[in-house]
Amino acid sequence: MSLVCHDDCKFSGSLEALTHSVSSTVCHHSVSMELSPLPLVLLLISHIHSGHTEETPKAKVSIKPDQHVFRGETVTLRCDIDGEGVTSWEYSWYKDSSGSVFSELQEHTFRSVTESDAGKYFCYGAERGGSRTSQNSDAVTLTVSDRPQAVLSVSPQKWLAEGDSVTLICELNSSSTGWTFSWYTLTASSDYRNHYQLLSDSSRGAGGNYTVSSAAVKHTGVYVCTAERGKPGYYTTYSNKQPVWVTGVSPLVSLIISPSRTQHFTFVSLSLSCEDQSNSDRWSVRRYTDSEQWEDCSSSVWGSQTGSTCTISSTITSDTGVYWCQTESGENSHPVNITVHYDVILESPVHPVTEGDTLTLRCLYQHSTPPNLRADFYKDGSLIKNQTTEMIISTVSKSHEGFYYCKHSERGESPKSWISVTGESQ
Repeated sequence: MSLVCHDDCKFSGSLEALTHSVSSTVCHHSVSMELSPLPLVLLLISHIHSGHTEETPKAKVSIKPDQHVFRGETVTLRCDIDGEGVTSWEYSWYKDSSGSVFSELQEHTFRSVTESDAGKYFCYGAERGGSRTSQNSDAVTLTVSDRPQAVLSVSPQKWLAEGDSVTLICELNSSSTGWTFSWYTLTASSDYRNHYQLLSDSSRGAGGNYTVSSAAVKHTGVYVCTAERGKPGYYTTYSNKQPVWVTGVSPLVSLIISPSRTQHFTFVSLSLSCEDQSNSDRWSVRRYTDSEQWEDCSSSVWGSQTGSTCTISSTITSDTGVYWCQTESGENSHPVNITVHYDVILESPVHPVTEGDTLTLRCLYQHSTPPNLRADFYKDGSLIKNQTTEMIISTVSKSHEGFYYCKHSERGESPKSWISVTGESQ
């Protein structure tokens, strides 16, 4: 076959040969075999267009909600093929290297995924009623794990003064994405089971933070969080419990403790009274212990309530917890953290100290008379006074707020007590 183009283009050979040679041929005027310039241009365009549509499209796999999912979630695999001119595809799904088709749907859904569904997936398409096929998609790996755990923390701390800011931070022990979060408070009940109430002002969102910009007594409580994603919604279990305690001068009621201190020895009697000059009988004493139990003195075995007074006849270490007064309608007194400990305790005030007042701390030992020990005193882990029977701060300021404890070289150290400081009385 030869093709020479000068002023007149002479062609000898077949039309098929011409179509295979046009990409390297330029004719300026005319072509023999009765081919005019316009039909030749159309032939060239037809050839180029035909080559484009015959390119083999590639299938693509997408997974919702994520490649990393959890046991019980609803998971959808979708196969998409962008093939120009093809109106309908037939799909084939393969898993790992089994070689057998397990689904022929464009979208394949696992209603409750299990570990056995984990693996590498790819799809393939064939034109319905036609001859075209797609390339195999790239393999996409689906992993299935145990249900994730929500973890709740409090920043900057769980003991607050009125007006302070606090943030509840809900996180997952997983790097997965697409979650929204909700926050709840723990409510007391007589059946010793946990009951949770969704916070009315906690809008669900992608960010795992719930902030109270100005804490009040009503924000005292025990909080948990959950996370959710997907449709239908898939939930984590409830998080760990995080108490938040707001202290200050309560206009409603005060919790009076006898003996008047926050730390107490084991095997002694302890009295807790709700003092309210308007109607003291409407208050009951409640507590939240270190074992994460929310308990009411009036319906318990750990104490007996008469009127507004709760009496613990013989203290034990499991009585350690936060105590407060509450009505059935949910009004609260300010909470008091009570610690029951053997041997060494710190004698510190029950209620917040007012700025400008005097603060006196003593280190007590149960098995000596007098009980005062010559000991070292610490604030937030730092030594502030050594070898003294009592530590006195004559003029308290906000900077003195913190955790205090005492330590004796032979008897050991006391538990820590949080001492809050409020503004000067008007």
